[in-house]
Amino acid sequence: MFSEYALQSINKANQGLLLLKDLNNLNTGKITIGVIYSMRIPFAKALIQFAKQYPNIKIQVVFGTTKDLLEKLNLHHFDFILTFYEKTEHPHFKCQPLLSAHMVLVTAKKSPLAKQNSISLQQVAELPLALPFSGYSTIQFFVESFSQQNLHPNICMEINDIPTLFEMVKTGYWHTILSETSVNDPQVFGIPIEGKNMRRTIVILSLKEAYEKKAVKKFYEVLTTQL
Repeated sequence: MFSEYALQSINKANQGLLLLKDLNNLNTGKITIGVIYSMRIPFAKALIQFAKQYPNIKIQVVFGTTKDLLEKLNLHHFDFILTFYEKTEHPHFKCQPLLSAHMVLVTAKKSPLAKQNSISLQQVAELPLALPFSGYSTIQFFVESFSQQNLHPNICMEINDIPTLFEMVKTGYWHTILSETSVNDPQVFGIPIEGKNMRRTIVILSLKEAYEKKAVKKFYEVLTTQL
């Protein structure tokens, strides 16, 4: 019982040390960021821009599922994380909307489906699907979406690696569902899924109680200008 309060004291002391170190300038320091896999491509652009502007700031980036990143954020392992917005009852989180992304059915460029401008959730449910692993926010989102419409999708496999999912999709036999921000392979194509709830918000999440470093604030600025 006492360990929880002891951990809070340690975290508060560490935050105080960070504040003192941060009074100097942006010439030194370290920031640690958690990023969902769907944000790899747009995040990389912001990372390159920030690293060029502040070459002496050490940056540690960890990619993971929303569930894993939230757990580590709660343990003060990250300065902030980039993830899909989830309706959670956690008042200790600071949430900043970053961008809106459409959910798409990813199919092979050679597939007849690639000619469609959009696709219904019912059509998606009838296709053989290779989806992200169950720890991913995306698959949880779609399990709920299918359930709300009483649909039973044909999920053939779950894979916890997006490049491998793309390899499966390229065969033309399987399809996957991802955020449009994930689609960067010239041999696959993303078809927007119809429905008013098929746009999701990607947010910056941090802990309200944690001291916000100057470098972190600068990274926020780069993110908002690059995305």
